[in-house]
Amino acid sequence: MRTDYCAQLSEKDVGKEVVLCGWANSYRDHGGVIFIDLRDKSGIVQLVCDPADSQEAHKTATRVRDEYVLIAKGKVRLRGEGLENPKLKTGKIEVVVEELCIENESEPLPFLIGDTSVNEEIRLKYRYLDLRTKDAFHTFQLRSKVAIAARNFLDKNGFLEVETPILTKSTPEGARDYLVPSRLYPGEFYALPQSPQLFKQLLMVAGFDRYFQIAKCFRDEDLRADRQPEFTQIDVEMSFCTEDEVIAIAEGLIAEIFKASGIEVKPPFKRMSYAEAMEKYGSDKPDLRFGLELVDVIDIFEDTELKVFREIAQFKNINRIKALPVPGGADRLSRKDIDALTDFVAKFGAKGLAWVKVKAGGELQGPIVKFLSEEEKSALVQRCSVKEGDLIFFGAGKKRVVLDYMGRLRDELAKRLELIDNEKFEFVWIVDFPMFEIEEGEVKIKALHHPFTMPKNIDTEDIEAMTSQAYDIVLNGVELGGGSIRIHKTEIQKRIFEILGISQEEAKEKFGFLLEALQYGAPPHGGFALGFDRLVMLLSKKDNIRDVIAFPKTQKAQCLLTNAPSPVDPEQLKELHIRIREPKKV
Repeated sequence: MRTDYCAQLSEKDVGKEVVLCGWANSYRDHGGVIFIDLRDKSGIVQLVCDPADSQEAHKTATRVRDEYVLIAKGKVRLRGEGLENPKLKTGKIEVVVEELCIENESEPLPFLIGDTSVNEEIRLKYRYLDLRTKDAFHTFQLRSKVAIAARNFLDKNGFLEVETPILTKSTPEGARDYLVPSRLYPGEFYALPQSPQLFKQLLMVAGFDRYFQIAKCFRDEDLRADRQPEFTQIDVEMSFCTEDEVIAIAEGLIAEIFKASGIEVKPPFKRMSYAEAMEKYGSDKPDLRFGLELVDVIDIFEDTELKVFREIAQFKNINRIKALPVPGGADRLSRKDIDALTDFVAKFGAKGLAWVKVKAGGELQGPIVKFLSEEEKSALVQRCSVKEGDLIFFGAGKKRVVLDYMGRLRDELAKRLELIDNEKFEFVWIVDFPMFEIEEGEVKIKALHHPFTMPKNIDTEDIEAMTSQAYDIVLNGVELGGGSIRIHKTEIQKRIFEILGISQEEAKEKFGFLLEALQYGAPPHGGFALGFDRLVMLLSKKDNIRDVIAFPKTQKAQCLLTNAPSPVDPEQLKELHIRIREPKKV
């Protein structure tokens, strides 16, 4: 229908006859001459409907309103001196309309296109209108480029794209499965895959050597800004590989994706052990765009008069006392700010938040100072490398709780004190993860990643000291993805199941098809997966993953556009042998 896109026209097209298609972005009647800003995916160009040029086109233009779909035929001309619009790419030209067709009218809109102040639920209900903005188009243009760049890089490096099943078996992978009832097998269910993990391992057993897929994954879990019930990941697996070789492929892929987005990043990226990340930053996904490192000071308080610290310091293996030095914090944070931060960490298990300010000459001031000896004060100043005007926060208690809330405090302080450079991209690999996770007060042992991860020290008697060949890639405090070298030997897999308390019968029931495959010449293999949506979110500098998914769910896992989930016809349920039981009223 069209000869050109709106914003592709320029001064060199003056005199050219064009046919343009798009939406009426705005409409202005200036004393009989009507101006319409016509919008398509490329941008905006001004149409001029003058009765002197075409009475018929002008008559049609009087009926135009915002978001009407138009087809316009006319000639490009210069706007003339003093009439140019520097805000538009096409601001030096306009199109004099000879023929104008209203292809489709529009009802009055529920909100103005591009009005971000509108409630998100309204925008998601009318998502097709929310996506009409230039910003939204550029976001999904970027998403497309990222997908193409990933495919090209992996194809060039010998990876084969293979699709794995969407209807599969329910296996325990950390989150709840979305279940699909079977009509043909009453009382039995398929599950939507949480990841293609088991199938990509089977492809390695099949000898495919290098696999990838831009895969849809589904997890029924609590949602947040960077999480959706259905999401996309770039899934990669390779045979006869080392951890370093897998990481090198992942870094090359990331660099290629960023290059396609107009950003240069240079591998190799930093690496940091899980233990170091937790002790220094209180997180296994640390944001390295700013400092504020946690300092271990538990030994300083072994004999202190501060009773609560002294009692905690007696059990260094399970407890922590962490200091968080804040340069300039004494001057920038008021007592009201400190109280607000105390309330903040309380939400994550902190029973309080001790603090001291550093005065002239290294003198300390604060509620706990009267309990500290001169030696303890001096040791703190030296250990934390603080000077006049600085502030030190303290977290004390059980290791897991302290590291968690002090890590969150670190991130919160960086936001409040504006320490984050949003133009930076700081990558770090977190490696040497513990193989198992043992919840305090629980007997049950869990796999920190998944039970198919190859351990580094399988023969150790100390289960808590066993580490895994697992690795996560973190960007600006967001976990982009990760992976591991997989277990390919049956005897090692059996040992891991034993530690996890999974019997042979249970293992066969849940993972029988994989365990059987490992008996038929499984090669050593490993891989990784990158969160495709999270990657695009960071590249496009969005704060919410919903902004980079065309038709996302809300934080309550609802699609407001289609009104899903929704009841289904009783006949459908009958076919599936399902009866709905109403929840009991409390």
